[in-house]
Amino acid sequence: QVQLMESGGGLVQAGGSLRLSCAASGMIFSINRMGWYRQAPGKQRELVAVISSEGDTYYPDSVKGRFTVSRDNAKNMVYLQMNSLKPGDTGVYYCNAWPATAPWGQGTQVTVSS
Repeated sequence: QVQLMESGGGLVQAGGSLRLSCAASGMIFSINRMGWYRQAPGKQRELVAVISSEGDTYYPDSVKGRFTVSRDNAKNMVYLQMNSLKPGDTGVYYCNAWPATAPWGQGTQVTVSS
């Protein structure tokens, strides 16, 4: 049974930083591409970062240069370092495989105040 548990969210002022963590279990983690997603209030969930098993990364333009995804295959962990945060980054952040095939975890709330 696949389980994903996100942590590290919080309230931060614009321009601040947060580091999110995701613990994955029940999957062959090392061979999966992993993604970070976010869902803002009233909006659809969107992809914000992808990392391959080899460490190749992808970011949409909205976060490129500000967010950095990394992973530790030995610990089945994925991380998202978020810098220069903007109010538009507010939302619930989730990790999942990419494409998302596992049950969603509860996510972690990120709130960026102006």
